[in-house]
Amino acid sequence: MTVKKAIRKNLFVIITLALSTGVLLYFLFTTDGIITLGEIVTKLRLSWLIMAIVSAVLCWGCEGYALNLLCSHLYPRWTYNRSFCVGMIGFLYSALTPFSTGGQPMQIYSMRKMGMDTGKAGSIIAVKTLTYQVIMVGYSLVLVAWKLHFFQTTVSNFSFVTIIGLISNSMFIFLVALFMISETTTDKLVNAVIQFLHRIKLCRHPAERYEKIHSQLEIFHDASKLMGNSTKLYIPVLAVTVIQITLNSLIPYFIYRSFNMNSAPITTMVAAQVFVAMVSAFVPLPGASGGAEGSFYIFFGMFFGPAILPAILLWRIITYYANILFGAVFAYIGKRYNVENAIPEQ
Repeated sequence: MTVKKAIRKNLFVIITLALSTGVLLYFLFTTDGIITLGEIVTKLRLSWLIMAIVSAVLCWGCEGYALNLLCSHLYPRWTYNRSFCVGMIGFLYSALTPFSTGGQPMQIYSMRKMGMDTGKAGSIIAVKTLTYQVIMVGYSLVLVAWKLHFFQTTVSNFSFVTIIGLISNSMFIFLVALFMISETTTDKLVNAVIQFLHRIKLCRHPAERYEKIHSQLEIFHDASKLMGNSTKLYIPVLAVTVIQITLNSLIPYFIYRSFNMNSAPITTMVAAQVFVAMVSAFVPLPGASGGAEGSFYIFFGMFFGPAILPAILLWRIITYYANILFGAVFAYIGKRYNVENAIPEQ
């Protein structure tokens, strides 16, 4: 593929990333942000910043471990190396696509290239996605109840923003659960959507499209039954996911401490990050660009004060741009090693 074709193919992503980076750099250089950043760098406590970076890396490890638990349940010969690469591919494409929609399909595609059945791969990714969303919503509900008064009195429109985030995530959980549990209802829903798209001239051959999707759904539902209801399988996956979300939620606190600040309670900052993640999850731009920075500014501005823009910059480098860089590296490794050494169908 030529450079021109590559740029044309990824033009939307390139523009969005450029705008996201440009806006952040604009505010850094046109406000006191760059001056504050300079002052912070000279006094930065590297030990805390390293802890933020380690937390991000451990999040990657947890993602791979949770995936490996599910993959090895159906494929005993599956390795952690494969699961880790698949997890990083998910981070990469979630960062590069609107609504983070590209992560899961590319994970399924990669798993298929590594030798896994498409239906089984789809079932594993659906279970992993559902687990993450359920834990995230549960985490959010607990923290809303615990820190409700504080955020209501310090964050404008907190109730509205939180309700929107909870509803969006709950709807997503419902749809994924429906997709896994009820074959008949899912089939009817798919048929209704296809017929609607046909009526508005967005689907030319509804019958053919339905048959194609229907056959894939049959494979998926058969694979979902194979996952079973093993408590020994799902409890460790849930536990690892809780650890993963907690580690991710600690990153802003570690950045905060690296700035030589220590007055904010760790539990309050963890709650703020969970709300940021929940609210920005459905921003329709790659990596929730704009929405992530905006929600971080709203929830963490009270803690960082004048240092909020440098904090956003470091937070996005660690939790977003690093996912793109290292996700691309491991996507390449996964393609070069795991695809070329695909496991035989089991």
